[in-house]
Amino acid sequence: MLVIDRARMQMVRPENALPGRPEPMPVTEPHFLTGLDLKSPVPAGMAEAMFGMGCFWGVERKFWQTRGVWLTMVGYAAGFTPNPTYKETCTQLTGHNEVVRVIFDPAMISYEGLLQVFWENHDPTQGMRQGNDIGSTYRSGIYCYDAGQHAAAEATKTAYAARLRAAGLGMISTEILPAPEFYYAEDYHQQYLAKNPQGYCGLAGTGVTCPIGLNA
Repeated sequence: MLVIDRARMQMVRPENALPGRPEPMPVTEPHFLTGLDLKSPVPAGMAEAMFGMGCFWGVERKFWQTRGVWLTMVGYAAGFTPNPTYKETCTQLTGHNEVVRVIFDPAMISYEGLLQVFWENHDPTQGMRQGNDIGSTYRSGIYCYDAGQHAAAEATKTAYAARLRAAGLGMISTEILPAPEFYYAEDYHQQYLAKNPQGYCGLAGTGVTCPIGLNA
């Protein structure tokens, strides 16, 4: 039986958040699978996306396995503490979410295609948790880089909500926000499941498929 600590499922108030630090997290290692610099600029013709779906280890693997994705990285976003550490985010006193930033080629996969990966590979009805992972760091979130991404996120949310209701599931709790500042996670978190193939992954979907587009 899963016992939920309700206090961990509350967002910290900004005035109560940890102070953080002015120095950014050092990023010293390249992408474990591609050798690309994790701070590479977005190449011409490519675009970026950011998602929170629970523990970022499994989420990053899901996206690096997706055709059309050029680069992935994990970090913290949508909170209050500047340049947080992993230990700080685990206290639920930074307000941050565990997120994956994705650089992708729209000629190979559309943003809507990424949204389908997002919706179908976690449970967006659970609020401040995913399965046994409990806390605001595991909330469902879409962080949009432009108005087109925001419109697509809202449209697919509406369409998927209808499918979830038909399946007897709850209301979607996903936050849809303009992309906040992305803070890199520590090197050992980057591509964690490539470095540790038997490592923990709590990623799981609802089994409900997501219709893509307003007329799907």
